[in-house]
Amino acid sequence: MTGHFVMLHGMTGSAEKMRPLAEKFCPQGWEVLVLDAPFTHPRGGFAWWVRDAPTTEYLDNETISQLQSSVDFVVDNLPADGPLIVGGFSQGGAVAQELLLTEAAESIVGVLVLGSKAARPLILLEKLCELPSQRMFSMHGERDAIVPMEQADEYVRLYEEAGWDVTRVRHQKGHMVDLNSEDELHNWLRETVE
Repeated sequence: MTGHFVMLHGMTGSAEKMRPLAEKFCPQGWEVLVLDAPFTHPRGGFAWWVRDAPTTEYLDNETISQLQSSVDFVVDNLPADGPLIVGGFSQGGAVAQELLLTEAAESIVGVLVLGSKAARPLILLEKLCELPSQRMFSMHGERDAIVPMEQADEYVRLYEEAGWDVTRVRHQKGHMVDLNSEDELHNWLRETVE
C-alpha cells in the first residue's frame, strides 16, 4: 500500500520544522505532506488557532471558528488519491484528529498523535463510533506541563471505546517527541501500511 503521510506542526511551528521528522518516519513508498498552519502566531511561526488560555480550558467560539478554518485549509490541501495517515504534534495533533470529522475520514487508515489532545472530545467520540475501526498511535510525556497526561488519556479512551487498535507510548519527558521511542513508532507505521 502507498499513500500520503500528513504531519502537522504545533503552535509556533512550521512545515519547514516538521518536515525532517515527517521524512524520518514516513513509510517507505509514501509521500510526505506538511503545511504551514493558516494563522501567524504573535511569538513567531504559525498556529492552527491563536489563544492564550490554558489547554485545560474548553475552546471558546472564536477558537473553534479558527480550528474549523484550519481543518478546512488542511482538507483543501489533501491529495485526492490513496490512503492517508494523519498526525501531528500538539495543536497539529488536535487538527489531525478533527480530520476524522470531514470527508477525508474515508481515506484515513491511521492517526498519529504526539503530545496532544482532542479539541472536541464528545463530537470526536460520536464520529469514531460511526467510522470503521482503524489504527491510532499516541505518544505523550509524563511531565508534559502544556498538555497534561490526563488529557492524552482522555482522547485515547475515545478511540478504545470506538474499537480502534490503539498503541500508547508514554515517556518520562515533557511536551516533546521522544526519539527514544522511535522503534515503537516505526513498528506502528509499518503495521499500519501492510
